[in-house]
Amino acid sequence: MHVWAMEPWLKHMTEIYHKPVLLTECIEGLNIKPDGVYVDATYGGGGHSRAIVQHLSEAGRLFAFDQDADALNNAPEDARVKVIHGNFSHIKAYLRLEGVREVDGILADLGISSHQIDAPWRGFSTRSDGQLDMRMDVRQETTAADVVNTYDEEDLHRVLKLYGELPNARQMAHEIVEARKGGEIKTTGELCEAVRRHLPKGYENKYLAMLFQAIRIEVNGELEALKALLSQSVELLKEGGRLAVISYHSLEDRLVKNFIKSGNFEGEVKKDFYGNPITPFKAVNRKVITPSETELQDNNRSRSAKLRVGERVGMRECGNALMC
Repeated sequence: MHVWAMEPWLKHMTEIYHKPVLLTECIEGLNIKPDGVYVDATYGGGGHSRAIVQHLSEAGRLFAFDQDADALNNAPEDARVKVIHGNFSHIKAYLRLEGVREVDGILADLGISSHQIDAPWRGFSTRSDGQLDMRMDVRQETTAADVVNTYDEEDLHRVLKLYGELPNARQMAHEIVEARKGGEIKTTGELCEAVRRHLPKGYENKYLAMLFQAIRIEVNGELEALKALLSQSVELLKEGGRLAVISYHSLEDRLVKNFIKSGNFEGEVKKDFYGNPITPFKAVNRKVITPSETELQDNNRSRSAKLRVGERVGMRECGNALMC
């Protein structure tokens, strides 16, 4: 297998903001056509986008999305690239505004960037005290502080259990409600302190990460946005086009795995009258792709990354003209 190497200038540019995860594997998975049209649904530091552009001819095009205005500062001066300040859940509508109805590949690197984690004022990290914000798009109104301070105990329990998969979600929800009786919880440090007695010894950081993940997903509607992206990818991708998605926790990965397998989020493969499976994709790799030992040593934040790649099949392979 050919191993694509990142150019030194690209490595320097991207690592300032965020090290692109599974970069070589993504480029190989997309199987890029030089004159093709591609989408980077999560532009961030631009590492994946710049790598895609390196494989495009002058006729190729790349549309890069990011809802975080900070990411726009990384926009390259390249006529082939259009960076769009928007949520990838509206990918189809944005592309139609650009006159694009079909693409050859879609890449999404889910989760949050190193830049966002390292900015205390964004409130994404447990390592430093900052405002309870957690908005990926600061134009939206709802913040983490709104969730923490206005949700009733039952709704907080639902969020922590469903999105954080916390074993003691009910106890944590109760402690948050009790803590805010003494005044609004405004910072990440105050939130950590509110649940401290329910953090198992030796697993404090893990449980806090799960807590923050749950609130972040709720604030940004991340799973619903992912479902929207996956659903629209069926309509956007040409036959033979590739969908490559990097996820960082089981909730995301389960949705991606099920969708590539069956075309739905439950993972139930439906069959036509003749018993042929009805699915718009075929998996490019049988096993999920994870970072190499070398990458793990170089970038510890890649440790939970999982890449799945699906290829859009034609109507004959899909077995259902209405779906495909």
